[in-house]
Amino acid sequence: MVNASRSEPDNAAPVADGRPTLQVSGLQFAYPDGQQALQNVSLHIAAGEKVALVGPNGAGKSTLMLHLNGLLHGEGEIVVAGLPVVKANFPVIRAKVGMVFQNPDDQLFSPTVFEDVAFGPLHMGYPEAEVRQRVAAALTAVGMAAHSSRLSHHLSIGQKKRVAIATVLAMNPEILVLDEPSAGLDPRGRRQLINLLRDLPLTMLVSTHDMLLVQELFPRMVIMDEGRIVADGPTAVLLPDVALLEAHGLEAVGGSHDA
Repeated sequence: MVNASRSEPDNAAPVADGRPTLQVSGLQFAYPDGQQALQNVSLHIAAGEKVALVGPNGAGKSTLMLHLNGLLHGEGEIVVAGLPVVKANFPVIRAKVGMVFQNPDDQLFSPTVFEDVAFGPLHMGYPEAEVRQRVAAALTAVGMAAHSSRLSHHLSIGQKKRVAIATVLAMNPEILVLDEPSAGLDPRGRRQLINLLRDLPLTMLVSTHDMLLVQELFPRMVIMDEGRIVADGPTAVLLPDVALLEAHGLEAVGGSHDA
């Protein structure tokens, strides 16, 4: 594995006990058909870091992400904000890990935007006043405060993606985990998403094929291929390495792209 030396980004905030927000150690996972999807994956992310997870289709990125809140369970150890990801901790872990899927329609199922964003806090048993406060704060953070009464299925894909992010922000997560957030967006929607992610003061792990998004937003880049982490280091070091990118099914920045 390429371990490019890296310093913590300027926005990395220390945690009180010195532990990273996310620790993955020796994670192994095989699907029932025998396909080995993850092979000895170890990854530590400090509080405040914004990390891009890149690699070709089938590299294991989505499989790794689904382990972070217990939707999949393999061998190894995962700790989020000091809590091991085990069944007894799932309710708390799933509030701490804000998972946003590639297709927002997988996440939005209530009649209105307000109800979608309120679902998580209500399910956790918060009183009505706090639920309303959390919904208002989350929708304001994603620029959708004026749309709380709209029907979710009438929104544009860019608006849906922002509401999907708001549904997890309402849970006050420790880490935001996004799968291909810029997929399907037009240039305006993509720019709005970039500005949103840049301004959110949260630890992030974002899986993407959008290398310009990586270049613009993420100080650290982790490359996966065939279930392994093959490189982990500063984006400024790894992204210009054309041979490394091409060896692992990635395109170097420099081609045309809507921005």
